[in-house]
This record gives sequence, structure tokens and C-alpha cells, in this order.
Amino acid sequence: QVQLVESGGDLVQPGGSLVLSCSSPGFNLDDYTIGWSRQAPGKEREGISCITYSGVGTVYADSVKGRFTISRDRTKNTVRLQMKDLKPDDTAVYYCNAEFRVSCDHYLDAHYAMDYWGKGTLVTVST
Repeated sequence: QVQLVESGGDLVQPGGSLVLSCSSPGFNLDDYTIGWSRQAPGKEREGISCITYSGVGTVYADSVKGRFTISRDRTKNTVRLQMKDLKPDDTAVYYCNAEFRVSCDHYLDAHYAMDYWGKGTLVTVST
């Protein structure tokens, strides 16, 4: 059973940076495509980034392109989401998602949902 744990959420000022991490203690994520989605208060969930199990393919939502970077660290069984130039609109609960050996082609489609979800980590961008 894949159990995903997100970490790194915090309160940060506009223009600041954060790094979110997704791990699965005791479970190897090498064969899983990992996505990050977020849900802001009063808004629908939004898929924002995905990285394939191979690490070769990545996708980004337009809202974060150029500011967020997703990467895999296989030595630590972790997927990271580096976020820079954060804006108040980035305030949300961020979720890590996983699915076995799929592409990222449909990850940004509305209502697409991967098989496994973490409980989320809160990012607040505010002065």
C-alpha cells in the first residue's frame, strides 16, 4: 500500500521560496508517476505538476510554469516541488499523488485523479 507523506509547507512572504517533499516511508516510489496538486479555499482542486516514473517527462500548469520545478531524488525516495517567486494566489493545501507507471499526459486535465493521495501540506503566501 502506497502511503504518501508531504512536508515543507509553511508561511512565506510574497516573492519567497519553498521546497515541498513527497515521500513514502517503507515503500519504493521508483515505479510511480508522481503529481502535485493543490486546493485553495473555496476553489476546485488544481493539478499543477507531474513527473513520470522514469523522471524523463514533466508537466506544469500555466499558473506555475517557470516558477515551480518538480524533481525526483531516488536516493532518498522523494519527489520535490521547488517553488519560487511565490504569490498570494499560491496559497493552498498541496497534495502529493501517485499512480503506477502512467504518463503525465492527462495529469492537468480537470477531474483527473491518481490512485494514491497524501494528506496534504499547507502553503500560505502572505505578508
